[in-house]
Amino acid sequence: MISSMMSSTMSSSMSSAMSSTVSMFSTIGLAEISVASVICLIILLSASEILSASKLWNERMKLSFNLAIFPLVVGFCAIVLYKVTEIL
Repeated sequence: MISSMMSSTMSSSMSSAMSSTVSMFSTIGLAEISVASVICLIILLSASEILSASKLWNERMKLSFNLAIFPLVVGFCAIVLYKVTEIL
């Protein structure tokens, strides 16, 4: 009896803590993640442009940069689309 009450109390408190954490992340954390991903995209695009003029640039490095840049470009497009729909 006591163990069942204790487990139900713990599970309800854990679920409320989890839901508050998720809601806090979705409201506050989205802006920080957006800014961090855009900064990463700018840094990778800049590094790609600078290194492409170097003697070290080869197809393998180009592929590595493209693999890192492509998901960030998709994320950037999603961020822009979200912000536009939020305004409208």
